[in-house]
Amino acid sequence: MSVKNSMYYIPLTGLDSAAFTGAYQAINTGTPQPCFIYKIINNSTVDVTISLNGVTDMDFIPSKSAVLYDLQTNKQPNNEMCTLAQGTIFYAKGAAGVGLIKLVGLYQPRGQ
Repeated sequence: MSVKNSMYYIPLTGLDSAAFTGAYQAINTGTPQPCFIYKIINNSTVDVTISLNGVTDMDFIPSKSAVLYDLQTNKQPNNEMCTLAQGTIFYAKGAAGVGLIKLVGLYQPRGQ
């Protein structure tokens, strides 16, 4: 019996806040799959601003907190799947701090 609507994690990526300069830096090199859930964990000592283009401020994550983007909220699985495109790069900026910014993503294999 096959499992329908299974999900998989993309590889965990991160950025050390010690390298922050106040300019945007990539958290990842591009998502390997079009994900429907993303979580960004700010396990650093500084607040961070998030962008999807490295220019425009799009979200804010306080120090020692996380944000979850569930693009499938109130959607039926396999019905009008909403995802960010494969290859999406997340950027973060802030003052230099201590600790990591982590990106988690979940995707559903094509054809399921």
